Amino acid sequence: MTAASNETDFPLDRAVQDAQRVMAQRRSGCPVGHVHAGSAHGDGWLVTRYDEVMSLLTDPRVKRDQRNVPELDTRDGHDSLLYLDPPDHTRIRRLVNKTFTPRSVEPLRPKIEQLADELLDSMAAQGEVDLVSAFALPIPLLVISELLGVPEEDREAFATFADAFNGTQHDPEVAREAHAYLEKLVAGKRAEPADDLLSALALAAAEDGGTLSETELLHNATLLLVAGYDTTVYLIANTVLALLQAPQQLAQVRANPALLPAAIEEVLRYDSPVNISSPRWAAEPITLSGVTVPAGEPLLISIMSANRDADHFDDPDRFDIHRDHSVRHLGFGHGIHYCPGAPLARMETLVAVGKLIERFPELRLAVSPDTLTMRDSLLMHGPASLPVRLS
Repeated sequence: MTAASNETDFPLDRAVQDAQRVMAQRRSGCPVGHVHAGSAHGDGWLVTRYDEVMSLLTDPRVKRDQRNVPELDTRDGHDSLLYLDPPDHTRIRRLVNKTFTPRSVEPLRPKIEQLADELLDSMAAQGEVDLVSAFALPIPLLVISELLGVPEEDREAFATFADAFNGTQHDPEVAREAHAYLEKLVAGKRAEPADDLLSALALAAAEDGGTLSETELLHNATLLLVAGYDTTVYLIANTVLALLQAPQQLAQVRANPALLPAAIEEVLRYDSPVNISSPRWAAEPITLSGVTVPAGEPLLISIMSANRDADHFDDPDRFDIHRDHSVRHLGFGHGIHYCPGAPLARMETLVAVGKLIERFPELRLAVSPDTLTMRDSLLMHGPASLPVRLS
């Protein structure tokens, strides 16, 4: 089948509220197909099966940097890890890896535990709360703010900034405000380094011969804001939602907290907080499932869909904390763009969910799961709000 004969203009941006069902239909009927992804993302080729997704995540013909795609004829680029190819990606990733390791984030655990306890204390007096706004959102927001060295008085704005980058409806004005703020923050770290990640990146760049430019530092600060905050919000929310809908497995986790890490891994597969990864481009024609994607075309790779592929996961629509994960899920990606913040996201979710289910043994959904409204984003996947009853 050629690109010209394939299904075209599927309205992907209208499928956010029922994404799992829509992706299941695409896997079975049109695993590689042309879609319309809304004004913020434009048109592209949606890829939904595990094998094709895995291959594209490591295929050298697939580029993140539009400047490496001759058909696009562009000089514009975004100098963050997310939008770079080797060798620039390799250079900057090396600097990030020096400062964003499991050892470097472990000292944040006491702060996360303290914050979780404080939030749970404030929730305790309420019969019903929105778990996203009251709990899942504040924890990653504080943590990424601590990591980047954001002053306390500025931290409320970060949630708005992340929405500007990850929402289906892109807000250019808020995006400009976010860039202006981060530019000021980065300049301050350059001038007066402190004990935080941005300062460490600036110092590492200087020690490495000044290989990280001001623009690159700014763009990677933006990446750390969005990827380090938003993904974890929905990993926490999706974990709670999955456990509340599986009461027997929730009871097992409560009885044996050592099962919680396995439950989080299953959520990363079963209900990944990332639906479609940020765009990539075909630098050459690429044939997948009999469909040829022309050179210069965007590739929209669905991590969430690949993680439900029945060719690789037994009974994939069943949530099972005892699942054998010998087949790796793609919740944090694969290849050179594997999420460097994965250890931090796991730790935050482990602390947050562990304390939540211990503190409120009668925790339950306050609404039918069928009535939940999902986040209006093609990138992020999770409930926009999660009403729960605490007792």
